[in-house]
Amino acid sequence: MNTKINDKISWVGYVDWNVRDFHGYQTEHGATYNAYLIQDEKTVLVDTVKSHFASELIKNISELTPLDKVDYVICNHAEIDHSSSLPIIMQKLPNAVLVCNASCKKALSAYYDTSEWKWKIVENGEMLKIGEKTLHFIFTPMVHWPESMFTYVPEDKLLFSMDAFGQHLASSERFDDELQLNDILREAKTYYANIVMPYGNQVLKTLTAAANLEINTICTSHGVIWRKNLPAILNAYKRWASGEIEPKVLILYDSMWESTSRLAKAVYAGVLEIPGISAQLLHVRRTSLTEIATAAMDCGCCAVGSATLNTLQMPMISAAMTYLQGLRPPIKHTFAFGSYGWGKGAVEEISTWFEKVKWTPIQDPVKCIFRPDADSLEKCREAGRILAQKALEMTKN
Repeated sequence: MNTKINDKISWVGYVDWNVRDFHGYQTEHGATYNAYLIQDEKTVLVDTVKSHFASELIKNISELTPLDKVDYVICNHAEIDHSSSLPIIMQKLPNAVLVCNASCKKALSAYYDTSEWKWKIVENGEMLKIGEKTLHFIFTPMVHWPESMFTYVPEDKLLFSMDAFGQHLASSERFDDELQLNDILREAKTYYANIVMPYGNQVLKTLTAAANLEINTICTSHGVIWRKNLPAILNAYKRWASGEIEPKVLILYDSMWESTSRLAKAVYAGVLEIPGISAQLLHVRRTSLTEIATAAMDCGCCAVGSATLNTLQMPMISAAMTYLQGLRPPIKHTFAFGSYGWGKGAVEEISTWFEKVKWTPIQDPVKCIFRPDADSLEKCREAGRILAQKALEMTKN
């Protein structure tokens, strides 16, 4: 594994091949917790790892320098996957001063006993000279926590980007040019959709600030380091953060005895009648929330259907809608459909939820008792056609 970023900066993090759940985000391809060691006149550790892997981080550092020679530990982000090893790390690095902003110190002190730590609290734009290199601290609030910040090394045109531009992707390779770009971008999109999507405005502000920096290398907190394909990831973030819409319709549904499934397939068929539009037909019990969020991230039109179970919508429809409500995808136009037996309820719940998240129905819901008849199926096909036309209009604007 190549762990050298340049002659004075090394990767000292941990590759977690086995993690499959990241607070609800399904990480099918594992993850990395990236930490970096800068060896200049001062020795600096940039970010740490989850507490489970603190011993590996200590081992990696000690192979490069004596532990008592580390002068600073920079915490760009207080979330547990980056900070939970800090109580161990600060004990093992006896001369280290923790560098962060005031908001980060407050968060860390809420999580851990920090009474014995030495601190250096930095302001936005502040610089710290460590020898030949300079560390420039750039606050990035709500990308994606209030205390998050970047650390920039102008001499190397190198950005330690915290969670921005990252991917949950375990690999023995450390750099973007060592893997297939499409695979990395797919994982970066999934990461953005499930972690960063609600904060598009803040991301755009951060990108505007970063545009004033010369950047040749982006050292992320997760996944590969960007050194060859920076335009690809920067342009992708601009599209995602601006809520750019793809010409497609998302159809989410759950069914008991295939009645709602038939309605969903009718919506799907109607969408495909309109040239230039694609459709995704996702059964929510057979699709992870992670995949659903990724599909919704660049989608402006969505149909949601459910069978009625005990006068309510199916449980995984509720889960999917709750998950999307928090992530706030750019969906504007919607359609509700479903089936029931002796008691209605599912479609009514879905319609109420549309009002809550301000998604606008394109026509009245379709509800069928037990099996859908030809009229119900045709209404669903027509809804699919209308959604497809709306999707086309949104992508042209």
